[in-house]
Amino acid sequence: MAYSLITLEQSKSPISEAFRTLRTNVQFTSVDSQTKKILVTSAGPREGKSSTVANLAVSIAQAGKSVLVIDADMRNPTQHKLFGLSNAEGLSVSLVEDQGYQAYIKDTAVPGVSVLTGGPIPPNPAELVGSKRMKRLIEEVSGQYDVVLIDTPPIVAVTDAAILAQEVDGVILVLASGEVNKDYAQRAKELLDKVGAKILGAVLNKADMKTSEYYYYYYYHGSDDPKKKRKGHKHR
Repeated sequence: MAYSLITLEQSKSPISEAFRTLRTNVQFTSVDSQTKKILVTSAGPREGKSSTVANLAVSIAQAGKSVLVIDADMRNPTQHKLFGLSNAEGLSVSLVEDQGYQAYIKDTAVPGVSVLTGGPIPPNPAELVGSKRMKRLIEEVSGQYDVVLIDTPPIVAVTDAAILAQEVDGVILVLASGEVNKDYAQRAKELLDKVGAKILGAVLNKADMKTSEYYYYYYYHGSDDPKKKRKGHKHR
């Protein structure tokens, strides 16, 4: 499987513009408070949540902000592949050892973007993400970076995302057009609502518009008002 950061490699492409729109929308979701800690999940697998996290991180860094990506999908870690990093150590190791997490945060080739990779796959990922150490880690890094993006497993499949959703300022739900089951998508929203998560919006990924030479990429603000809907294009 090929991994790429299109916001880095093709910064003037339509999809890069779509990520800049997403970045702007996230920035303006909260008038009275900052949205610094953002969790990204999906309803099911292979919907593009990890690449959404990575490309959004690059887009935010390109605006002059410091970003930490935490790969909390310890069941299927992917961020190290997207950024070309080693995953010999990472989040899973930092949560079970006495050594501080700082030792496992890696700089990337993208100025302003750092990554805490998932690390070796543990036997108890839900227990680790629900630990006091994880909660403390998120609080501490949020004071060290402008934005913290947390990549989590699909919320319908396992409890990890629902657990972490209670520790962040907002959640972005990634859905693959034409692939995600409608009931799954509804279930994902219900699970987030159940834990009191603030849903910032949803990314509709892989939407193939037959009448266009592009994929269409939408970002929906957390509102039913069509005037608040933003859209951009993504190359086929």
